[in-house]
Amino acid sequence: MRETGADQAALISSGDERALLRFLLFIGSGLTAAGEAVNEIQDHIIEVAAAYGAPHARVAVLPTYVEISLEPGRAATLEPTRTLRGFLRLDQTAALFQLLREAKLGELSPDEGSRRVLEIVEMRPRFGRLLTIFGHSVLTVGICLVLQPTWGDLVLAGLFGLLVGALKLVGGRFPSLQLIMPVVVSFVVASTTFLLAAPGWADADLRAMIAPLVTFLPGAALTMSVVELSAGEMITGASRLVSGTLQLLLLAFGITAATQMVNLPAADVLIDSPQNLIGWWAPWLGVLVVGVGTYLYHSAPHRSLPWLLVVLAAAWIGQFIGNQLFGGYLSGFFGALAMTPVAYFVERRPSGPPALVSFLPAFWLLVPGALGLIGVTEYLDKDTIAAAEDLFGTVWSMIAIALGVLCGYPLYRSLARSLGWIRLPFGTPS
Repeated sequence: MRETGADQAALISSGDERALLRFLLFIGSGLTAAGEAVNEIQDHIIEVAAAYGAPHARVAVLPTYVEISLEPGRAATLEPTRTLRGFLRLDQTAALFQLLREAKLGELSPDEGSRRVLEIVEMRPRFGRLLTIFGHSVLTVGICLVLQPTWGDLVLAGLFGLLVGALKLVGGRFPSLQLIMPVVVSFVVASTTFLLAAPGWADADLRAMIAPLVTFLPGAALTMSVVELSAGEMITGASRLVSGTLQLLLLAFGITAATQMVNLPAADVLIDSPQNLIGWWAPWLGVLVVGVGTYLYHSAPHRSLPWLLVVLAAAWIGQFIGNQLFGGYLSGFFGALAMTPVAYFVERRPSGPPALVSFLPAFWLLVPGALGLIGVTEYLDKDTIAAAEDLFGTVWSMIAIALGVLCGYPLYRSLARSLGWIRLPFGTPS
């Protein structure tokens, strides 16, 4: 039998606070692993605490731990976020937000809530290993289509997707490998591309090389860092910004290392301008393929694929229009501006996933600024200035996406008010 919010208030007054504190700390750790912004995590925990008879709780969320006090002036309890290590898949994130909805209504006991958080963290992927690796390959092919490749690029990108998917699956079992994984993968993929392209064994250019590396781009981390900094969360926002920038530099280092160890083809073999080499329809098909690949690789929630495709389509259309009107660097801003209200509208649907779930694939779609990684290979022409400019352009593209998300949420609120929606969905930023 589940206890109501009033029952929980009695529980707190009786002195049994340990169970509630544990539940709140586990929720904070779970949301941190899901990649939610810390200011949002704090708001969620405060709402849950109020539902369980602790309306004056104080919460602090930092990169490595969560701190909670049920009342001002009382001793605080800490929970290292590494207790729930790693990052949650999309199905785990959706399950955690469902639990959060129930907790905000006081519909389960703290002990049951803690148990369910741990169950969510230990959930097995919805798809097996082989299908997960295949999903990464599909996702890679979709990204390659967005970059307007040759047919040879598509084949090579699919093979790279299988290789990188397998390496990620193996590396995910060893936390100590997580930091060097971007270097290893980018070095292997870049070296193979150069070896195949130099003697003309494959009709491949840098699109085939970039596509499997896009899933390493820290678009979500950089976006959340901007959200957190705008909310005054200096420590976490700065930490996430540094972490995301480091990952981007590690990718660049792996590519640069490959240029030093492999006999390189001529620069014009690897670098050319996208010209719809397959057909005008390729990028639009790529949007669909990215959605399917994300659904399989990240084990998205059941029945979420149509909603993921809706958000991806909104992001791509916004980016396409922005590119036509204002150019490439600002296209990501308009893509994010378009997809953010759609993601929150989707969240309101009974079968719609949380906005945090539909954001991730949209980040990867909105950063064909990932082509800025090609700037690293301009070392082929010894043009280090151009390489630095292109690398900075990639960072700028992701920051533009972050700003689009920040501006898109007020747009959503305005539309929600105009439709008479007073209560906003759970998980929305304030």
